[in-house]
Formats: sequence, C-alpha cells, structure tokens
Amino acid sequence: MPEGDTVYAAAARLRTGLAGRVLESTQFRTPSLATADLSGREVISVRSRGKHLLIDVGESRPGAADTLSIHSHLKMEGAWHVHGRGQRWRRPAHQARVVLRTGDVEAVGFDLGVLELLADPDAALSYLGPDLLADDFDRNEAISRLAAHPDDTIGTALLDQRLIAGIGNVFRSEICFLRGVLPTRAVRDVDLGPMVDLSRRLLWANRMRSARTTTGNTSPNARMWVYGRQGRLCRRCATLVKRDELHSTGGDRVIYWCPRCQS
Repeated sequence: MPEGDTVYAAAARLRTGLAGRVLESTQFRTPSLATADLSGREVISVRSRGKHLLIDVGESRPGAADTLSIHSHLKMEGAWHVHGRGQRWRRPAHQARVVLRTGDVEAVGFDLGVLELLADPDAALSYLGPDLLADDFDRNEAISRLAAHPDDTIGTALLDQRLIAGIGNVFRSEICFLRGVLPTRAVRDVDLGPMVDLSRRLLWANRMRSARTTTGNTSPNARMWVYGRQGRLCRRCATLVKRDELHSTGGDRVIYWCPRCQS
C-alpha cells in the first residue's frame, strides 16, 4: 500500500533516471492531458511531498512556462517504473497513464490516482502538513497541527494529510500499536511528541527498503506487529489481534490493534 516511504523511494528512482536529462518524448494517456507535450524540456528535479510526487521540468522554448510539474498520486494501485528504453513493461500497457522517455531511460506511471500538470505545485500542495520525510521536517508544527484537533481520534488524525503528511493505513496501525495507544483514543489524551517522533523514525527507516518492516524483521510473515494480522496472536502478548473500521478523512479505513497491548 503506497505511503510516504513508497513515494519517497519512487521519487529517488525517478530522480536517478531522469534528473538533468531532456525528455525526448512524452505520452499522457488520460483525457485531460491527451494533447500535452513536454518533449524538449529538461527534468530539473524529482521530489516527494508526503504521498505526492512531483517531476519538475524546465522550459522548452521561448514563451513557454518557466517550469511545469508533473504531479501524481499513487492512491491504492499506482506505481512508477523506471528502466532502460526498449525493456518490456512489467504491467499491462492499458494501465499506463504517462510515459516519459529520454535518450536511454523510460519512466512509466501505471494506474496513477492523480495525474496533472501544475504551474505552481507548492501552492497547490500548501494545505499539506509537515512532510515526515522532509530534511527540514518541522516537528513542532506537526505537533501543533495535531493538537489543534483534540476531539479527533488519534487514528483519524494520523491519517489526515493536512495535519501530518506521509502516514497511511499500515503505518497508522503500527504506530498506534508501538505506542500502546488505542486508535480510538482522543488526540487530547495522547502524548503527541513521542507519537510524531516514532512516525518519522518508522517512515525514515523504510524509505529505501524493498520490503517495509516495523518489527525489524524482513521475513515475509514477520514484518508487521498488527497490520493485516486479524485473528492471529499478538507478537507481544498472544492476544488475538482485532480489525475494525475507523472513520477518517476520505472515508472509513480499516485499523488493526491488540486489545491488551493498547489502551
């Protein structure tokens, strides 16, 4: 499930393959961008903001916009693949939403939940809370934004990208477990500093891993404490892990917890 760590890693791969190179051809396979052509533009940078990914490209001719950004969001099924030109795609062609080609590199965005061109991406994404994976992550601002919603459950608040950016369903469950906090506990009753610190540490530790883990164990069946483990024994106390739905921004999302280790 794509969260801040997944998007950070995707941006790193795209940056290695595209940054500083000129786009020889671009194909946008979505109706709203069907006529867009960024060929001849240089890729200036590739960066992530929480769960959002931005590919910044420079001007291609006099009078063109100085910089445009290809903004994408993976949502549930999206992915960016980067490989040498001519290599076989690892997903069906009908899932491709954008194809970017340089002289020797091809980047393909599959099943992207959001794909658009932005002239001012920083303004468009200004609503986001502090990015947990940013070098200049503002811990105090993250705590302040969370504390401003004292009546929300902590499980809801952690998933609200306006408060803190990068956490998704997996990390939300794992963070609450590791802090011994029920996801239904009110924000006002949570020690937010350690919660924010743990969130950053977990995402940072996983930002370039091929297999996400919160237990420190990368074996396929041992990576998570509670997420996806409904009806199985808690790794700490052997109580059965529970699963339910918790209302959050954007709808109801599943949450996993241990009724004994969390209170």
